[in-house]
Amino acid sequence: MRKQSARTAALVLCILSYLLVGAAVFDALESEAESGRKRLLAQKRSELRRKYGFSAEDYRELERLALQAEPHRAGRQWKFAGSFYFAITVITTIGYGHAAPGTDSGKVFCMFYALLGIPLTLVTFQSLGERLNALVRRLLLAAKRCLGLRRPRVSPENMAVAGLLVCAGTLALGAAAFAHFEGWTFFHAYYYCFITLTTIGFGDFVALQNDEALQRKPPYVAFSFLYILLGLTVIGAFLNLVVLRFLAAGADAPERTARPLRRGAPENRGPARRAGLISVSCRLHRLELCSRDNPGFSPPASPGAGGGGRADRPPARRKSI
Repeated sequence: MRKQSARTAALVLCILSYLLVGAAVFDALESEAESGRKRLLAQKRSELRRKYGFSAEDYRELERLALQAEPHRAGRQWKFAGSFYFAITVITTIGYGHAAPGTDSGKVFCMFYALLGIPLTLVTFQSLGERLNALVRRLLLAAKRCLGLRRPRVSPENMAVAGLLVCAGTLALGAAAFAHFEGWTFFHAYYYCFITLTTIGFGDFVALQNDEALQRKPPYVAFSFLYILLGLTVIGAFLNLVVLRFLAAGADAPERTARPLRRGAPENRGPARRAGLISVSCRLHRLELCSRDNPGFSPPASPGAGGGGRADRPPARRKSI
């Protein structure tokens, strides 16, 4: 229990340290760029207000209209295709934020839908990930047999490397496709795939949001949905493999510290046996001292000795009943 508590405390400290390091790095990388974008936005706002004679209230109204009109570039968000896209982002916890229920009834249904859908999705992806890992293990065994190995064995390290390669290939395939269809750079498309398949879902890059793609490009819509679901299965299988390996290593640590003792060793004997050995050694030491001080001393015969020792003893007197 002490080792498990210490391990938990160490993990908490690692998480806090990781968060502090991440905050410091993001502060150093993004703070200056954010200040520059804010200054540029204020400059553009002043130019527009001078050019068109907007008041502050008119400009804020224009901003609200622009923000409300942004999601509609993808087409009708709440037709079947857009609703299916939204349902995927709900139960997979991606949550881009590109669309949200506007009615109170829609918000209530979304909460109950997520309450049942998220656990169901986690269990499904867990099962699919296990099947995928088993398939990868069989493929690795078959590959090692083809290479002529006598006793092929798939180690956890082999599985981790294979899972990492499959994840990298899945991300690269999706990045190439989305870069082609969305007009993004390969880096931005790769970033989108990573943020999506790890269910982070910032929403700064969202597919199917231009040229009314939800209604005009059914094949691309189908590819996007399938890629998200299959990609989540692949990434989930790899993360499941890594997490389970880490937990197994932590559970085996206490067992490795306690080494099994050799059969018959003194440490394996109980307290009564050890006490008996100590008393026997003390008696032998006492007999040795007596024989050294008295040359005529002869130790008594043990109960297991021959018949001569028994003959010298007087017969035991029986009690009469």
